[in-house]
Amino acid sequence: MKRHLTVAASLVLLSLSTAASAATVIKVQTANAAGSFSLNYINKVWVPKLEAMTYGNLKIDIRPTKSVVPHRETPRAVAAGILQGDLNAVAYFAGRDPVFSVLGDLIAGYDTPEQKQMFFRFGGGVEILQKAYDKHYGGKIIVVGAGPYNKEAFVSTVPIKSVADLKGLKLRSPEGMAAEVFRRAGATPTSIPLPDLYTALDKKVVDAADASSYTNNSSLGFNKIAKYPLYPGIHSMAVVQFIINKKVWNKIGPQGQAALTTWYYAMWPDVTRATEVEDHRLVAADIAGTGTPGITVINWSQAERDKFRVIAAGAWKDMSTKSDLAKEAYDAHIKFMKTLGLL
Repeated sequence: MKRHLTVAASLVLLSLSTAASAATVIKVQTANAAGSFSLNYINKVWVPKLEAMTYGNLKIDIRPTKSVVPHRETPRAVAAGILQGDLNAVAYFAGRDPVFSVLGDLIAGYDTPEQKQMFFRFGGGVEILQKAYDKHYGGKIIVVGAGPYNKEAFVSTVPIKSVADLKGLKLRSPEGMAAEVFRRAGATPTSIPLPDLYTALDKKVVDAADASSYTNNSSLGFNKIAKYPLYPGIHSMAVVQFIINKKVWNKIGPQGQAALTTWYYAMWPDVTRATEVEDHRLVAADIAGTGTPGITVINWSQAERDKFRVIAAGAWKDMSTKSDLAKEAYDAHIKFMKTLGLL
């Protein structure tokens, strides 16, 4: 009896050792710059959880933007197996198909990140994004999920207190919908990768930036040189996708797929909440004068926000005419916003 128990225990240990040695490592490039709050939080809190959830069978290696390939090339790299996945901004790929613009950030459309996360989970967003990748990458990519992790702030070297103040402003903006809305408001948008933004603000290449959350902007030093942040943000909740190479998806099997999906849908809202809490803490300190020296936090009136939303809504509709998938995404957004009482 003791011999049988010893043999059984040895077999269990052997199987666990074999599984650990055969662990699948998922190398992922993100939209976040090195040193940003959200990237650090995911690596510290959530990367170890996936390994623990899967008894070491799945590991995830999350890297900052541009660390493996240029920021616009991640889907191609995932399809080719250079990366196993990405957590990247959907709007970066608007040049390939306008659907990525409509899904990437419906500027001024939703009031909270949770509403937009629900659209992707329950309103058809993930399914339409999957159709887009099937069309452009030949079925080599699986969309695990997508959604914003927070409502973005806005960094500026000059005060922007109204829609009128956007006229003539040089600003950093993602491609697609965001850039189009800012153009319609009279600004001059340009696309600058997040790691290059500090230098662009410092050297006055741009006056302001649609960048990231207040917390990320602060952790990357933007608020030290752009003293007039807008909070809450006037516009943007950039959608970040989680895509996986299909061969890797098939390799990890149903149990691995379920674990990875569960991990993502637990991780992403948690990052949202952690970032929002930190946002409020930093904003309160800056308003009280105990945070970053010289900061003036600007909060637009509802009337100005409404003016901006009217401009944005025209851009949504026009962008929807540019491809069949863009129209499908627009219609899905409108239907879901009506369901939530937003329209």
